[in-house]
Amino acid sequence: MAAFIKLYNDNPNPKEIEKIVACLKKGGVIIYPTDTVYGLGCDITNVKALERIAKIKNVKLAKANFSFVCKDLSNLSDYVRQIDNRTFKLLKRTLPGPYTYILPGSNNLPTVFKKKKTVGIRIPENSISNAIVEALGNPIVSSSIHDEDEVIEYTTDPELILEKWDHLVDIVIDGGYGGNIPSTIIDLTDEDPVIVREGRGEIDIF
Repeated sequence: MAAFIKLYNDNPNPKEIEKIVACLKKGGVIIYPTDTVYGLGCDITNVKALERIAKIKNVKLAKANFSFVCKDLSNLSDYVRQIDNRTFKLLKRTLPGPYTYILPGSNNLPTVFKKKKTVGIRIPENSISNAIVEALGNPIVSSSIHDEDEVIEYTTDPELILEKWDHLVDIVIDGGYGGNIPSTIIDLTDEDPVIVREGRGEIDIF
């Protein structure tokens, strides 16, 4: 059974954050709130945990399009090839925020993602996810939690998430009702930004 931990976005309890980070470091898989929908996450450096998430999502790990959730732009140079000033200014202007940016991956990507040429970067405007990543000391891999109901698409109630995912994950974090609109995905690997998915983030700023 998954642990159910209540956290408040305006002031996440440091002791509970420590418990979550300890779980992640041991290869645990968590469900946590972001500034958009609830996400399924694990430590980016733990291969067994990455394999668990790939199995849950029914995808091959090497080909999985997971996002890397970072605490700020300082993590970028670890996973992304050098970007130009224009791209950096765009990231700085819109992050933290409800965007996933596809960027050219560097040679420092975790071994399981070495063959990937691009990486999706997220910096949510959410104190809970930021506190987890900061305490962990490196990004977490993330994938959205989908609902079986095609109309709803994303489950927003943490208690319902616990019911459905209880046997698959180690911790479900209750950060209040989540959103049901995902992040806007923007591909920055070409000269001009390409909107891959229109979500919560506004696109008229591009």
